[in-house]
Amino acid sequence: MSHEFKFADLFCGLGGFRIALEALGGKCVFSSDNNRHIQDTYETNFNERPYGDIRNVDVGSVPSFDVLTAGFPCQPFSISGHKKGFGDTRGTLFFDICRLIESRNPKIAILENVKHLMHHNGKKTITTILETLYRLGYHVSYSLLNAIDFGLPQNRERIFIVASKHDCFDFQEVRKVDTLPLVSFLKDSKSHEYLDPSEYTLLNKKFVRKQPLSGLIFVGYRNKNRFSKGVNSKMLHLNRIHRQPNRIYSVLGNHPTLPSQESAGRFFIYNPEKDNVRKLSIDECFTIMGFPDSYKRVSTAGEQYKQIGNSIAIPVVFEIMKEIIQQGLLKNVRISRKLNKSNVVREHRQLAIAI
Repeated sequence: MSHEFKFADLFCGLGGFRIALEALGGKCVFSSDNNRHIQDTYETNFNERPYGDIRNVDVGSVPSFDVLTAGFPCQPFSISGHKKGFGDTRGTLFFDICRLIESRNPKIAILENVKHLMHHNGKKTITTILETLYRLGYHVSYSLLNAIDFGLPQNRERIFIVASKHDCFDFQEVRKVDTLPLVSFLKDSKSHEYLDPSEYTLLNKKFVRKQPLSGLIFVGYRNKNRFSKGVNSKMLHLNRIHRQPNRIYSVLGNHPTLPSQESAGRFFIYNPEKDNVRKLSIDECFTIMGFPDSYKRVSTAGEQYKQIGNSIAIPVVFEIMKEIIQQGLLKNVRISRKLNKSNVVREHRQLAIAI
């Protein structure tokens, strides 16, 4: 399936949006990212160096395009950050996206951010985003999607917002697929970093359960002494358990969200068949985000861990864009299909009526 269209790749990161859209016939005419390490990697893979600070771009110099994509900075809205939202200068970059949308008037805009954006500042932030896009002349819908529903063994929930000039995008039509457990995505390597059995504690098997929604199987923790200072000896194991970089998960389930803050790659996995604990390798991190093995990485390991944590789950974007095409939103002709009025679509239409 292919459909020729042009797109702009804002806050492009490693190019996850680009890989997905190019696979569907898209051609990138403009890219932007302010991180020089990202620019190096992007240029290595796509022979194009992204523009720097989007706040400085002359929108009149940007070629016309049909689709805008933007995984705009999530830290201002993330539960892992300070949650300052639009009070953080990175949060206001959303309005620079709108500046380009207003100038170039694309048919479609696809935005991505962390789950907490839906609840940030008493839902005022998401309301402002929806209202702004609506005032620019777009039908807007949004949905919370998880990478585990798109063939990747990672519990990665992200909000996706689709703004369309022609009609409201129906997220319920987006195709989802079953996911195999993490063990199916592991790679053989002599450079894997294993923990000695004295460095970790496994839980009693009767306490190990697969979490039904996330698919995570928490099985143990590392015995880090620095986590013991000032902690009651009876509570020491709980103190260690509740530190995410210290937790160990079974490869028979899914992996937690890869965060951008973890530059040391402290993601530990337990293989019950081999009875060992090791780090999830950076190669495996790229794999469970949907990047191909041919993708070239030129930054330091620490930078790569941050970059992949900030990236996008490629199969999710692919299925969204494929469905945008199938719904006829690029041709301004609604394909005759049953339109399910999902809660998120209905919620925005109620909001739009009130404006």
